[in-house]
Amino acid sequence: MNTTHTPDPTDTTDPTVRRFDSICVIFNPHSTGNAPALAGQLRDQLTQDLPYHPEIRMLPTAHAGHAVDLAKEAAGTPNALVVSVSGDGGYNEVVNGVMAAESGDTVCAVLAAGNANDHQRTTARQPLAQAIAEGQVRRMDLLHLSTGNHPGAHALYAHSYIGFGLTPVVAIDMEKGNKGALKEMVSVVRTFAQFRPFRIQHADGTRQKIDSLVFANIPQMAKYATLSEAEDRPADGKFEVILFEHAAKWKVLLKATRAATTGLGDQPSVARYEFIALKPMPYQLDGEVRSVPANTTVRVESAPGALTVIG
Repeated sequence: MNTTHTPDPTDTTDPTVRRFDSICVIFNPHSTGNAPALAGQLRDQLTQDLPYHPEIRMLPTAHAGHAVDLAKEAAGTPNALVVSVSGDGGYNEVVNGVMAAESGDTVCAVLAAGNANDHQRTTARQPLAQAIAEGQVRRMDLLHLSTGNHPGAHALYAHSYIGFGLTPVVAIDMEKGNKGALKEMVSVVRTFAQFRPFRIQHADGTRQKIDSLVFANIPQMAKYATLSEAEDRPADGKFEVILFEHAAKWKVLLKATRAATTGLGDQPSVARYEFIALKPMPYQLDGEVRSVPANTTVRVESAPGALTVIG
């Protein structure tokens, strides 16, 4: 569905301000980040503060991946705003649902709830309810990931980052149970100690042993790690490549410490990156853990201005 929002010629309001016909609020009713309460507060605030009266729909998810379907359906309504009350993973589902709908006028937003909110923390310009009332939207790049050895390979989008190597391995271990901060720290230390590097093959045929490979559309991740000094992301048509070649664990630890303190400094910025995963390889897509099988081609490309956002 390809539609473009056309202003009513009888409307005398500012044409650069978006007034939505529908606002769909997607949230996990069982969220540990108080998503139901936050979603309700947003609904109440919009009902009170908006100078117009859109249809506001509350859409609780029923299972993992349900937000993709809800967002795709919501994007089928002309002039819709789809809000994800979630962490990075929930917002990733909403973004992929909206992109699957191929809607030309749907706007996305995220209201932070849950543990990982790197995207909202690094890109938000003002409180969400205020932003919706003011109606100023902007375009944002996405990361487009395709995995497979033939045309039409499996494709997904990421709003913030895609990480291969050490990052998803740590995440897999932490997902094995609900842990407190101390137990999470112990898990990270144990997994780091047992970690083994991955081998990849670049497009020119050269092979490389790596500890970590991250493609970043935002300058920070994991709350404190500063990946790059770039200031114009995520709207410059490129993304940063942060690659840690295999090294002694103390050297990797030093890099991680640097990321959490002074930052990693300038990193290569590209519009496309391709490699072959020579063995089965886990990865994180905005915090959601997935994997690619051995001998699989992985392509990461910038999708410039692919998403319209507010907030």
